[in-house]
Order: sequence, then C-alpha cells, then structure tokens
Amino acid sequence: MQRLLILGGGTAGTMIANKLRHSLPTADWSVMVVDETNRHHYQPGYLFVPFGRNDPDEITKARDEHFVDGVDFVEQAVELIDAPNNSVTLADGTEVSYDYLVVATGTSPRPAETPGMLGPEWRKSVHEFYTMDGSAALAARMADFEGGRLVVHITEMPIKCPVAPLEFAFLADEHFRKKGIRDKVELIYVTPLSGAFTKPIASNLLGSMLDDREIALESDFYIESVDSDKKAIVSYDEREIPFDLLVTVPLNMGADFIAKSGLGNELNYVPVDKHTFQSADYPNLFAIGDAADLPTSKAGSVAHFSVDVFEENFKQLIAGKKMTHSYDGHANCFIETGDGKGMLIDFNYDTEPLPGKYPVPGIGPFSLLKESELNHFGKLAFRWMYWHLLLPGTPLPLPHDMSLVGKKTELIKEK
Repeated sequence: MQRLLILGGGTAGTMIANKLRHSLPTADWSVMVVDETNRHHYQPGYLFVPFGRNDPDEITKARDEHFVDGVDFVEQAVELIDAPNNSVTLADGTEVSYDYLVVATGTSPRPAETPGMLGPEWRKSVHEFYTMDGSAALAARMADFEGGRLVVHITEMPIKCPVAPLEFAFLADEHFRKKGIRDKVELIYVTPLSGAFTKPIASNLLGSMLDDREIALESDFYIESVDSDKKAIVSYDEREIPFDLLVTVPLNMGADFIAKSGLGNELNYVPVDKHTFQSADYPNLFAIGDAADLPTSKAGSVAHFSVDVFEENFKQLIAGKKMTHSYDGHANCFIETGDGKGMLIDFNYDTEPLPGKYPVPGIGPFSLLKESELNHFGKLAFRWMYWHLLLPGTPLPLPHDMSLVGKKTELIKEK
C-alpha cells in the first residue's frame, strides 16, 4: 500500500486529495489529509465581512464534509516533518509515515513580528481582516467609525491575495460615501511597494483609481513599529503616519513546523521547483499553494492551476515516468472596486496583466484591466463555484496555462 500524506486541508490540499483519490486505485493507495482544525474557511469572503456584506457563518464549513469517500482526515496539528525518514510527527506524538508528502499548509498573518502591532490598540484602533476573528472585529469598528484618518497598510510582501488591501480601500471609500461621511474620512493607502500597481501596463491604465477616489498613496514604506501612544506607524527611514483607525496586513508567514523541520526559507515557505513544485532535496516531497516559495501571487487561482499541473505530473511520477507538465505561474484575480463593479487581472511568471477578455478570447464574458458590473458578479459567484466545483475536484474548462490569445500584446512592445 502506497501512502500519500497531505498536510493542510485548505484549497490546494482538498483539491489534491479529491482529485487523486479519484485517480489512484483504492486497493493500492491511501490518501490522508492532516489539518489542525475541522473548519474550512472561504478566505476571499473575509474582505466583505467588515462591510456587513458576508455573515461569517456563510463562509465557513466543516472541512471533512468536502473530502470524497476514501480520503482519511485527521484533525491534528503537525509538530515536525522528518523528511529523510519519510515521517511526520503530529502534536499528540503520533508518527505518520508516507511514501509521498504534499505540504499545503498555506500562510497566515503574524502581527507579533512587528513591534507594537499587538500592543494596547490591537482590535481597538489597530485591525486586520486576514482572519475570521479579525474581519468580524473590524466589522464592529467600521460600523461605529464616524470620521478621522483611516490607514490601509501592507507590512511586507508576499501576502495572501495581494490585491485585497487595495480592494479594502476601494470598498471603504464606497462604505463611507453611502454613510454620508466620506468628507469626514481621510483614506491613506500605505505600501512597501513603489505604487498601488507595480506592473507598468496595469499602472498606466489604472494608476488614477486612487486619485479618483481621493485615496492618498504612501509608497516605499517599510514599517519598523506601531507606536500605540502616538497612534502612528513608523518606518525604518523614520517617517510617521498617524491614524485613527489602522487596517493593516501583518507579515505573512508559513507554518512554524516547516522552519522547525529545516524545510523553509526565512518566511517558512518551502523552496520548490516553480514549474513542478518538487523539492530539490527530497524528490517525494512537494509544496503546493501558499506554502510554496513560488514567485507568483499567493492566491486561490494559483492553487487551482497548480493542482491541475501537479495531478498530471504525480501520475507520471508514480508510474516511473518523467514529469512533463510545467506550471507557468498563471494566476488571475478579481479586484472589487466598489459601487457594484470589479476588475479582473490575468498574468503569469513572464507576462504582466494585459487588457482583453477572459476566459474566452474576444468574448469574455469578463473584461481584463477594466471595471465592469459583470466582473463584480463574477467575484460573488465564485463562492458557489468554490464550494461545489473547485473543492470537489470537478474538471473546469479553464486551462492552467495562461493564453495570450485575444489580449493586447502590442502594449508589451510599446513599453
């Protein structure tokens, strides 16, 4: 009996378990998923909770309900991976051996890594929306916020869903306009990057979106600490940005057991081949989704397209063949822009976001790098697709490779 062990029952881990359980003979293979909780969160839904547009109960479900028959689920935290000996130790001391291991434990916010962030203002005037508890606490604060300086801040890249802070700023602008107090709220977007949009074509087409909404931009800001007494964030170059309400994205890091196991980089992400997700040190070890040190977005679409590549490669690998499928870094993200509109971006390792239509070239129905109501509804509809199609491993008519057909590639040459 061959043993496939998957650490993490989020998007990538669930899809892999379900797809491979269908593919692998039950008489020859066991498929086990280990996760520390039995709650599966639809994380894109966190964005809407602070604005009263998603009940937390609507975006969480029992994790074990989403595995197909034949997948064994163990609710337990991971203590250590002993990769040389093909073994994993769980928090209760149980040792689980494997023939193949997939690390899909994602990434999580670490506010304690920034001095002062977890100070006396935490969950009072300092908030985050990258956890369920955080987004729910922020909802209460947004409801009673009557004016002042609201700072939307990114600590450091990479983060889950890199467009989410920008979406929050856009939705905050809409929220306060509808409350009739937008003139009483100063909105500031603070980022360690050189701008809100860092790719040239996207920046050229969309760069005015913050100005149009009177959202100030503070770029190249590398936070050193949060000063609770002054209610200000302080950068390493000694800039200070005061706030009445700080909505921050704390440093994101992979699971601690990855570092303890000697498998991670400085942020606890597992270095793997960016095309096959295979560890260079351990050929039977893979990291998928946010847990992997991939030079692309940490987004649900990356997990989806990655799993499609991984499934085909894994079947070749266990058959003693060379893995011939290659992930090109394909990712796409809906960007909620407020007032019932949204945008969509589509890109990969080598090609920045371009205008065009998706997924059918020239037809769409979604527009790339352009606001539309249909893009907004696409983002909302994806939640149903996530629970009922994506997680069960249902094949979708979306190729994992990015296509340039129907996109304005001439803009690349004009740069």
